[in-house]
Amino acid sequence: MRILLSNDDGVHAPGIQALAKALREFATVQVVAPDRNRSGASNSLTLETPLRALNLPGGDIAVQMGTPTDCVYLGVNALMRPRPDIVVSGINAGPNLGDDVIYSGTVAAAMEGRHLGFPALAVSLNGLTHYETAAKVTCAILRALTQEPLRTSRILNINVPDLPIEQIKGIRITRCGSRHPADQVIVQQDPRGNPVYWIGPPGEKCDAGPDTDFAAVDAGYVSVTPLQVDLTAYNAHDVVSGWLSRAGVENQW
Repeated sequence: MRILLSNDDGVHAPGIQALAKALREFATVQVVAPDRNRSGASNSLTLETPLRALNLPGGDIAVQMGTPTDCVYLGVNALMRPRPDIVVSGINAGPNLGDDVIYSGTVAAAMEGRHLGFPALAVSLNGLTHYETAAKVTCAILRALTQEPLRTSRILNINVPDLPIEQIKGIRITRCGSRHPADQVIVQQDPRGNPVYWIGPPGEKCDAGPDTDFAAVDAGYVSVTPLQVDLTAYNAHDVVSGWLSRAGVENQW
């Protein structure tokens, strides 16, 4: 198995390094990751400035000022030859649950891999300690994929409780929960007295029902949520069509 491994915490983050070490026991791994923390970068691409790929000792590649999506795009199309069999993103420092997937660079890297035609996993740890647990879970899932390929075009968003492996209760297939809207902005002053603004923490859980990713991780289970690149709300087609007809939008030009 040939694995392109990326993340949004940066090439030197403990999560990606722990996962790379574990994966290299049975697979060929090429790390292509941002040279610094790009958490919250979502699916952004760098289009106005050139990107530089820095070769690090040990074979990892850091993309200077690159986003997670940049890294996977470059990894697939230029930096990993032969091309990978699968794209893996993580291990993220902290969870990507519920609405987090909208902003997550970890999930975005996996989405870019899926968009480019490859199976893809996004892996996050619900904490900052037991990266080895998330690495073991990821390795088990990847070994299962080699034995029994998953016939789906979906991304697997994997969230692992921050527990020793022997305390993990199992795996649950889940849906994304949701949070209350975030509303905190932290205002400070720079040395010249001008205001600067920090984006505050995410909102508290809103929908954390028993079938959600929140509930699974809180109960000690690994959460696996299938995600898709196609954002079309097919069930809303008739609703929107009827609204356009009733509102007479086409008669306003």
